[in-house]
Amino acid sequence: MEAYVHLQNGKTFAGKLETAWTGDVSGEVVFFTGMTGYQEVLTDPSYKNQIIVFTYPLIGNYGVNEVDFESKHPHVKAVIVYEAEETGYHYEAAYSLKQYLQKWNVPLVSHVDTRALVKQIREHGAMPAVISLRETAVVQMEEQHPVPLVSTSDVETYGSGDMHVVLFDFGYKKSIVHSLMEHGCRVTVVPYNTTLQTVEQLDPDGVLLSNGPGDPKQLSPYLPNVLAVIERYPTLAICLGHQLVSLAYGGDTEKLKFGHRGANQPVYDVKTKRVWMTSQNHGYVVKAESLAHTPLSVRFVNVNDGSVEGVAHETKPILCVQYHPEAHPGPNDTQFIFAEFVDMMKAARKEKVYA
Repeated sequence: MEAYVHLQNGKTFAGKLETAWTGDVSGEVVFFTGMTGYQEVLTDPSYKNQIIVFTYPLIGNYGVNEVDFESKHPHVKAVIVYEAEETGYHYEAAYSLKQYLQKWNVPLVSHVDTRALVKQIREHGAMPAVISLRETAVVQMEEQHPVPLVSTSDVETYGSGDMHVVLFDFGYKKSIVHSLMEHGCRVTVVPYNTTLQTVEQLDPDGVLLSNGPGDPKQLSPYLPNVLAVIERYPTLAICLGHQLVSLAYGGDTEKLKFGHRGANQPVYDVKTKRVWMTSQNHGYVVKAESLAHTPLSVRFVNVNDGSVEGVAHETKPILCVQYHPEAHPGPNDTQFIFAEFVDMMKAARKEKVYA
């Protein structure tokens, strides 16, 4: 069945609807450049309500397994590919890409000229789009606050390590918890709006502010609580969490033209003077000049465009990264970030003991 991708700038791309669907689907259209990792992308809460375009021409060739999910279900609004493989050629494959998306009623559109579509996004920026069975459609998208839609409403604990981390769930990826557990941590996941008083009752060694979807400034009412928490405990902040820390200290953020979404983004580490390959998924970035009168200094810089990829507090044990050190998908170059975080917590515990 014919389907059409209508962009806000007036461009339309034709394709084939692979899953059963009626009506229109709207969302912000963005692209991901990784050759693999589509299962992790589909289930990453940071993609909530976005229409994802995969730039690699063949998607689905190793199917969908039961273990590489980043959350319990897909969060993307729709999927656009050039070619969708019908069969998953991997011994762990439990579903084909089409079967998995059909199970969750996520539209899959194939045979789209994804190269031309991505050029439009690069030239005009990420923008609202509508997928429709009609050749014409009105492109409009209501402003949404996605974090409450993806954050947990319960308190859950994972692992049994020596160090206790409270993870603020703004839309966290399962791999972040796994990485912490591999570094000897017990992880308690709490809702995004958890107060300092509740955190104190949990008595952690440190806190982690997770990744998540949307504009960080939508969470401005919670910044005083964020500041109170991070001033009290050693902190690791990832992606959206990194942006919230910067905002809490008086920095500013802005939207990138088309964002960084892929598994091969080079990042320069100012501290070690090394370049790391990173996995990334963000549409907003901290403005470097806005940090001038804050206690934060730039630790990581994107090699391609010079944007801020991480900051560190000048005196407190607070480390923030814009990229995803847990990877999944992508390279594991920056797993050392979790080791640094554990070292910060151990040092703080030692100071507490001898205080």
